[in-house]
Amino acid sequence: MAEVLVYVDHLDGAVRKPTLELLTLARRIGDPVAVALGAGAADTAAALAEHGAVKVLTSDAPEFADYLVVPKVDALQAACDAVSPAAVLVPSSAEGKEIAARLAVRIGSGIITDATDLEAGADGPVATQSAFAASFTTKSRVSRGTPVITVKPNSAPVEAAPAAGTVEALSVSFGENSTGTKVVSRTARESTGRPDLTEAAIVVSGGRGVNGAENFHIIEALADSLGAAVGASRAAVDAGWYPHSNQVGQTGKSVSPQLYIANGISGAIQHRAGMQTSKTIVAVNKDAEAPIFDLVDYGIVGDLFQVVPQLTEEVTTRKG
Repeated sequence: MAEVLVYVDHLDGAVRKPTLELLTLARRIGDPVAVALGAGAADTAAALAEHGAVKVLTSDAPEFADYLVVPKVDALQAACDAVSPAAVLVPSSAEGKEIAARLAVRIGSGIITDATDLEAGADGPVATQSAFAASFTTKSRVSRGTPVITVKPNSAPVEAAPAAGTVEALSVSFGENSTGTKVVSRTARESTGRPDLTEAAIVVSGGRGVNGAENFHIIEALADSLGAAVGASRAAVDAGWYPHSNQVGQTGKSVSPQLYIANGISGAIQHRAGMQTSKTIVAVNKDAEAPIFDLVDYGIVGDLFQVVPQLTEEVTTRKG
């Protein structure tokens, strides 16, 4: 079978869940070859092999940590030259999409972003995307060059499929542009103990209806009872009720969890653009005419200050 490059998102050797999902998708269209870069790259091999990587290309050059994005593009280009893959799969994060776009330009290929599924086709991989606030589902393929595809987290199950996982050193030549933007300092993000918003299986979000930062503890309590991440609408973020890093929507983060619970969110198209591919959507809103109800699987017309605490209590009782 043809080989498929998978860009590995990891932290000091700990492979993040979206990469394991990519390996599941990659096996549908070829033999996965993982590309792990930076400190701890070699330590990713065991997890990658367990989930289907037939080969792991590694490089721990300091450029990957010292400079932004471009060194990683150089490495993926080197991997493409070495492997001649049938496709290149990248997690659909902000950095992942920038890497993918730069790589597509470098190798003269087409790109598909925010895919939610992937299947083999007679003329190359076919990607599924959701468009226009989930009004349409499209299927697309790249017609020129090696397809570069970014895939949303939670788009595929993580499946064990033991493979050889042979580790090989990747030789990378860094261009002049690789050192254009240097990282001069880092600040560790404060941990909340909750899952990462873009990777969470469950997301509980609050909007204008929460009516103040002091009331977001109601949303947080439900999220914590479910082991979920906390999101917020743009209205809530702009009002200073919750950090921008938790914004879900067109100008925030795009999520695709198994369950999305929207509380006090009207459902403007900008918000829907960031959560429309969620597998199951539940909304709590006292306005029966709110646009969010056009999108949901389950809707509750009611005051979130009454409904959400009851829901939290019920979840806690059933778990306890």
